[in-house]
Amino acid sequence: MGTQLTLNMKMYVLVRDDIPLGFAMVAVAHTSLAGYLKFQDSSEIKEWLSGPSFKAVCKANAKEFENAKLVPDRVVLTELALCNQDDAIAFKPRLEWPKMFKFRRLYREAPVAPSTDADGA
Repeated sequence: MGTQLTLNMKMYVLVRDDIPLGFAMVAVAHTSLAGYLKFQDSSEIKEWLSGPSFKAVCKANAKEFENAKLVPDRVVLTELALCNQDDAIAFKPRLEWPKMFKFRRLYREAPVAPSTDADGA
């Protein structure tokens, strides 16, 4: 496997869109690490780590999330503080992704505008 292949390898992390931002941030960190640890001995992880380690963090509604749990080579994390709800999934890096991943929404929060005091201070 060469550099050409590595440039296209990506790890997807899906987060439920109803998870509060603070929990989502923690879920992404934990799930990404859990995905790495679960697949660390695979040739895909070794190839992925040999070049740019691209990741895509995406939102998924409840139905999309459940459908994504059917994709092989994944790890699902559950948040105890959210009533034992599955909150994120990390997938082993790969070159080819099921079609459903092409339409995933990237996880982006609108930037918060700086606040201004009423008295101009």
